[in-house]
Amino acid sequence: MKQQEQKLTAYPVWDKAVRIFHWVNVLCVLGLIAVGTVILNSKVLGVTTDGKILLKTVHVYIGYLFAINLLWRIVWGFIGSRYARWSSILPFGADYKSQLSTMIAGAKAGQQVGFLGHNPIARLMISLLFLLLSLQAVTGLVLAGTDVYMPPFGNTIKQWVAADPSTITTIQPYSKEGVDEVAYKEMRDFRKPFITAHYYTFYILLAVVLLHLLGVIVTELRERNSLVSAMFTGNKMFAEKPVDTD
Repeated sequence: MKQQEQKLTAYPVWDKAVRIFHWVNVLCVLGLIAVGTVILNSKVLGVTTDGKILLKTVHVYIGYLFAINLLWRIVWGFIGSRYARWSSILPFGADYKSQLSTMIAGAKAGQQVGFLGHNPIARLMISLLFLLLSLQAVTGLVLAGTDVYMPPFGNTIKQWVAADPSTITTIQPYSKEGVDEVAYKEMRDFRKPFITAHYYTFYILLAVVLLHLLGVIVTELRERNSLVSAMFTGNKMFAEKPVDTD
């Protein structure tokens, strides 16, 4: 005789703002990875100078949407719903320590412990993701100004490298017209740590995203609490009440 299946209860967790941020961020990251990969391999692919400028311009425009979306999520972490707030995401405080202890105790006892928000391990992963995404956004905005003279720093960079004020409007990406060579070299030296950070964070972010996806898949298969569909519906399903609910 088959054991009667436990009844699942839907618990609301991710508000609409969180769900919109998540999917806009996914699309932006995919777009940035795709265009960025072509830019990194532009010589091998035989991309012309004009083509490279176009690719970088598209990369920057996607980056604007990415940065605005990320900034909004950071703000929402202070004013949003309970599980959207930083207090429920960052791996700090008495609440986190308590949840981690509960998770470890459950694992030792062979019992599955359900969390409505991010579990303690996921909180570490999500915090790392936000850190890497923020680093990419900041360095990317600096590079947009130092490489193709786009906002928010592009005009300031033009003023820096211009031979004199009258040549500012003539300065264009990949052109030395109206540019003071010494000032341009100083600017490129200033740019180096930002491009280095942007370059290596790109690969670290790729690895962390893959780990995040793997963690989601494993957790979904193990717990079957609608972890994936919750980013569409806002609800997770549990047979027993999660430990992080009131």
